[in-house]
Amino acid sequence: MPSPAFSPELRHDWSLDEVMALFDQPFMDLIFRAQLAHRVCFDPNKVQISTLLSIKTGACPEDCGYCAQSASHGTDLEPERLMPLAEAIAAAAAAKALGATRFCMGAAWRNPTDKNLDRVTDMIAAVHDLGLETCVTLGMLTDAQTERLKAAGLDYYNHNLDTSPEFYGQVITTRTYQDRLDTLARIQAAGIKVCSGGILGLGESRRDRASLLRQLANLPQHPESVPINLLVQVEGTPLHGTARLDPLEFVRTLAVARLLMPASQVRLSAGRADMSDELQALCFLAGANSIFYGERLLTTPNAGADRDLDLFQRLGLSFEAVDAAERTVPGPCERCEAH
Repeated sequence: MPSPAFSPELRHDWSLDEVMALFDQPFMDLIFRAQLAHRVCFDPNKVQISTLLSIKTGACPEDCGYCAQSASHGTDLEPERLMPLAEAIAAAAAAKALGATRFCMGAAWRNPTDKNLDRVTDMIAAVHDLGLETCVTLGMLTDAQTERLKAAGLDYYNHNLDTSPEFYGQVITTRTYQDRLDTLARIQAAGIKVCSGGILGLGESRRDRASLLRQLANLPQHPESVPINLLVQVEGTPLHGTARLDPLEFVRTLAVARLLMPASQVRLSAGRADMSDELQALCFLAGANSIFYGERLLTTPNAGADRDLDLFQRLGLSFEAVDAAERTVPGPCERCEAH
């Protein structure tokens, strides 16, 4: 059983067996250990707030089996062109008014064209002018495009690994796992912070969940943000009807993510609309310290702002106001060093 003197490890050489051993701990021991690790580097009663906006929706050429935006799937989603700059600015201003400190913009592209990137960099500059951190998810990037985003002042780039390399081909066939790793390498080499995580409940095994987290933790630098999503099943997608993941297994995965990447923000992401307040409270206890705030996540429902405010009040949680960009990874944070 871990002691109060427990100190988290900042490593990049985890074996799959070591990660599986964390998963296989008794639930109470795992959650206690994750909460101790969380308290070393973070205030346990503060949660970072991000807002996610779809700036270009649908007609995506990728065949991700979970996604309503794929042109390969028979969903009811109506494709939309890239959002005008004024609409994106208005949405960012509204997000800031609700307490968000980071504004994330997603476009359903395999990779952006240089012309589209011109418009996205304008959005990045405008959102920065509002005093918000910026994050975009645009698909795969070239070296030149990555440098353009860096020059525009982009804070974070989201590019999820989704699942394990072993299970990946059962979910996506139009890009490889290595394609995703190559994009992350470009982002990190350019000095842009990384937001990368995965989706649970795709039909994967516990070993796949362990393998996904191992991939993230063994990157040269831990992602500064690690979104953990629960599959939102959309009618018309291949994964609609997949057996639901045990909620305690979801919490267990969050706890292992916190232990493997103790100085990263672990974001409780998609799927919160269907989670009970009690399940979300367990997720925060397991080390989640970031959420997406607002009524929608790209094209799927999210927990409403009023519900979040009520839950935060009941749990004694408050919004993180400190600039998360000041926390450095991969080195231990100051509080880690103090322990």
